[in-house]
Amino acid sequence: MKSRLKELRAREGYNQTQLAKLAKVSRQTISLIERGEYMPSLLIAVRIARIFNEPVENVFRFEEEEF
Repeated sequence: MKSRLKELRAREGYNQTQLAKLAKVSRQTISLIERGEYMPSLLIAVRIARIFNEPVENVFRFEEEEF
């Protein structure tokens, strides 16, 4: 899974800790998502997308070989 999380976070001026508080996850979770080492649950993905007022598909992209 690829994510635009780092790009969107920078656009809005959030650091990882601020975004983590808004999304109700740990800073480490945000870091792992940004590095592509963690696939968030649907609940977390929706929370994050709503923070940026973006559809989930614009924040997270799934690669065909992941399925």
